[in-house]
Amino acid sequence: MIDIRKLKELVKLMVENDLAELDLRDKEETVTIRRGGSGPEMIAPTAYHVPIAAPAAASNGQADADASGGAEDGLIAIESPMVGTFYSAANPDSEAFVSAGSQVSEGTVVCIVEAMKVFNEIKSELTGTVERVCVKNGESVEFGQPLFMVRPS
Repeated sequence: MIDIRKLKELVKLMVENDLAELDLRDKEETVTIRRGGSGPEMIAPTAYHVPIAAPAAASNGQADADASGGAEDGLIAIESPMVGTFYSAANPDSEAFVSAGSQVSEGTVVCIVEAMKVFNEIKSELTGTVERVCVKNGESVEFGQPLFMVRPS
């Protein structure tokens, strides 16, 4: 159960900093707060993990094979922690943070997700090898959407 004092403090910080959404996660709970206008619109503390949505089926059936093959192959998704725009590099002239075949460890920056003109570095929470990049540079991403599939080591 989330402490109501902490929740009030989070809402206060959102208002003071003019944030529309705040998403915090740890091993025990997830708290998402969204607001519109002058006050909070929705407060949703939860204690479960958001499931990974399967990609839309391709006409050749390859997306279905990739979606089912990932779980069987032991791949783990690095998911988007927010709604925004995916960027694979720090700027258009830079190389991608990671690509298929790259080694990552806990804390490795794998991409940037821009939300409301704020550029958020997304870091790996596991050690392994990037097997697939699931999103193209500049695409919109949703909360919980797989960005990378990683084979843990």
